[in-house]
Amino acid sequence: MTFSRLSKVLLAGFIVFLFSGFFSGNDDLYFEINKNIDLFGKVYKEVTFNYVDKIDPEEFMRAGIRGMLSSLDPYTIFIDENKKEDFDLITNGKYGGVGISIGVRGDKVTIVEVLDGYSAQKQGVRIGDVLYEANGEKITPQNIDDVSSIVKGKPGTMIHLRVIRNDGADTLSFNLVREEVQVNSLVYAGFYPKNSNNVYLKLTNFSRSAGDEVQSALKNLKAEKEIKSVVLDLRGNPGGLLDMAVDIVEEFLPKGSLIVTTKGRNEASKKPYYSDQEPLLGKARLVVLINGGSASASEIVTGAIQDHDRGVVLGTKSFGKGLVQTITPLDYNTSLKITTAKYYTPSGRCIQKIDYAKDNKAIAQADSVIKTSFLTDHKRVVYSAGGITPDTVVNEEREGDIIKDLFAKGLFFEFADHYFYLNPGQNFNKINDTFLFEDFEKYLEAQKYKFHSVVEEQVKDLLAEVKTRKGDRSIEESLTRIKNEFEKIGNSELKIYKDDIIHELKIELASRYLGNNQEIEESLNYDNQLQTALKVLSDTSEYNKLLNLN
Repeated sequence: MTFSRLSKVLLAGFIVFLFSGFFSGNDDLYFEINKNIDLFGKVYKEVTFNYVDKIDPEEFMRAGIRGMLSSLDPYTIFIDENKKEDFDLITNGKYGGVGISIGVRGDKVTIVEVLDGYSAQKQGVRIGDVLYEANGEKITPQNIDDVSSIVKGKPGTMIHLRVIRNDGADTLSFNLVREEVQVNSLVYAGFYPKNSNNVYLKLTNFSRSAGDEVQSALKNLKAEKEIKSVVLDLRGNPGGLLDMAVDIVEEFLPKGSLIVTTKGRNEASKKPYYSDQEPLLGKARLVVLINGGSASASEIVTGAIQDHDRGVVLGTKSFGKGLVQTITPLDYNTSLKITTAKYYTPSGRCIQKIDYAKDNKAIAQADSVIKTSFLTDHKRVVYSAGGITPDTVVNEEREGDIIKDLFAKGLFFEFADHYFYLNPGQNFNKINDTFLFEDFEKYLEAQKYKFHSVVEEQVKDLLAEVKTRKGDRSIEESLTRIKNEFEKIGNSELKIYKDDIIHELKIELASRYLGNNQEIEESLNYDNQLQTALKVLSDTSEYNKLLNLN
């Protein structure tokens, strides 16, 4: 054997030796996968054929898939053919339907939103209509999950709806044509207050059109007059597409700024996202509103703004979802949504709140979520692991328990329908607050509504317990007096929170008389967090102090 040939053989042997460790690791993984697939298949077949009762093979397998994925995180899910349209709506902002949203109000399935320009609105379907039949199928709160699949469908097809209106006085039928419904991510964009140079943007999700919607709105508003400040409202926004979060941040950050970085199982999966265009509003002051419902893409936007000290974050702590999902199409019109990465804000923090890998035996090697401090561009301290903490915490004001109780029972919503049908020609701007409140009191009385606070209920339970025992009579008498006092307070709660109640009634009525945009404007007049944001934007000293610009 020549030296040249010998050297080649030795080199080949060395390469095999060098890389055998890497290959053997994959071989072990593939062996484990194949072994357990074989085991799973045998269990599935044995149970399906031999269980004492007849098994539905499809549902049994789907239950197995759901059970397997439930051992990971709640965002890794199997999307079957029945849920595909709902998923398309979340990602693309489109679906085949008639332009309505439904919800349960009391014990009724009720239409809570009617989109302008679509079949339902054109033919006279209204907010507050009680939906009781769709294509011949009775609708109840128990089968509301099935309603979506009944009402939605291929554009051009028909759907027959029957509704009850006007406190049950009218029964109406509608034959509606399904259309491709575009649901906007940006539900409000305008100067607020009207005579100011401040723009208010309300973004409810990050679907495929979100970036274009925001850019188009800002261009149009900029053409009207100079934009000096912006309030970007991400409260209650659960997120959506990462790319759309990047697009929206680009409207505010300088070109070349790092927006977010995603990282999967290994270093090679690391991917940074930078702003690659000049911002439309690079100098306008900015406040971002967040709360516990702001998650995922909302936190990507907020984190980038906060870490670069581009604007003030105001409200309450965000949800804390720092995970990224990827969609993989499967056979039979199904898909798998799987968590493939964590994302990191420009300062390097992952804001994921819950560590799903902790104490999880299904995960062999965990990437722990640890609370650590980081610095913004202007050396302000921010933290990972736990959502995004606002630069200035401002709580939402809905303090009265009676307000929460009226919301929970759907009484603001139901009264708005009742009032609207009694006063269809009413000029909204001329509604008298005093008369409105008196009408609401009469309505509650007719509904036999009584407010009982949590403490009052606890006193009643304690009194009932004392009565079952032989004890000091004076304790029972004292508790009875306390209960009676609470009942008096409960009866006066309506008047104590009169102004707040009128505000909520006016917001509901605005949607009936004026439409969705005006309902939002009406709510802004009583929005404590927004009003605080406007004060921060108008106070140069406070704004600069919060961002450490001095």
